[in-house]
Amino acid sequence: MDNKKILANLDMVCAGIALVVLIVVTFGGVIFRYLLDSPIIWAEEVQLWCFLWVTFLGSGAAFRYGSHVAIEIVYELLPKAAKKILDVIIYVIVMGILIYLLILGGDLLALMVKIGKTTSILQIPMWFINGIIPVGCILMMVSYTYSFYQGFFVKKDEAPAESKEA
Repeated sequence: MDNKKILANLDMVCAGIALVVLIVVTFGGVIFRYLLDSPIIWAEEVQLWCFLWVTFLGSGAAFRYGSHVAIEIVYELLPKAAKKILDVIIYVIVMGILIYLLILGGDLLALMVKIGKTTSILQIPMWFINGIIPVGCILMMVSYTYSFYQGFFVKKDEAPAESKEA
């Protein structure tokens, strides 16, 4: 994978790293708790942090690739003009929700910076952990706008044809 693809998918790379850390810490926590009878006391903090980061970074990538769950049975029955109108309505609603979540995430981030709260065991600043909420919202907004633009303005017929080999 070249550097441009890595940078274009940096959110997915970071989400993948957080997912691997989540799996390793969870697996290690189970092994230490049940086989060695010595639980890893900081495991839950790291798991919660990784889960939050996987969620918000992965959501941006899911918007970009159109991978969110959708029920399209009614949508597919609509005429092309109605689909375009519905696409715009859905875009406005999703962007409104993301803007609202961005504002709430920014408020939470400001509060965590103001009070200086840290996690109880590892003493990681909560602003660092919760900072992914506004960052993830911005990434989702950019990714969704990009995919909306591609689907709304770029015709599917203009996509380069794949070469067929015999």
